[in-house]
Amino acid sequence: MTSTADHTVLEDTPGHDHEHHHDAGGDTVFGFWIYIMSDCLLFATLFATYAVLSGSFAGGITAKDLFDLKFVAAETALLLLSSFTFGMAMLYAHQHNMRGMITWLCITFALGAGFLCMEMYEFHHFSSMGATPQTSAYWSAFYTLVATHGLHVTAGMIWMLILFVHFYRDGFTNANLVRLACLSLFWHFLDIIWICVFSVVYLMGVM
Repeated sequence: MTSTADHTVLEDTPGHDHEHHHDAGGDTVFGFWIYIMSDCLLFATLFATYAVLSGSFAGGITAKDLFDLKFVAAETALLLLSSFTFGMAMLYAHQHNMRGMITWLCITFALGAGFLCMEMYEFHHFSSMGATPQTSAYWSAFYTLVATHGLHVTAGMIWMLILFVHFYRDGFTNANLVRLACLSLFWHFLDIIWICVFSVVYLMGVM
């Protein structure tokens, strides 16, 4: 039978503490995967709504009239490249190289900002041409789907800024590495969603 003192010694050992933090980190990542799955349901609903309304232009301006695939391809390149740069940041984080990690995260942030600027310009251009969310059911579905993805990218960038503060303040703690891993999952998830948006909305929209 193990005494209370033995339990106290066990709990105070570095190995036990590491195991405890490791388990907590695993629970956090698992919980975040559940969130990702719930977000998949959200986007699946938006894609289904868009598909149902994809021909509802109400006799007005159509997607084929406005979509510029070269412009959207440049947007896509920025976001996909940001996925690579985030991967580089994760490599430096595992090496506990603060300068390298922050550098690559800053590049990722800049690419995300570039993507959002292009998206806002596109929204402004479409609106100035008469394609607003109120124009038809199609454009309501379009703006809802694409803007929801853009809001997720914005949330990821705000999260990134918060992580900068955490890492500068606390360094490479287990909690910070878990937070960074969760943001990495989130960022790559957004890339996958955007590939679906590019394929379903833009490519099919010009056919």
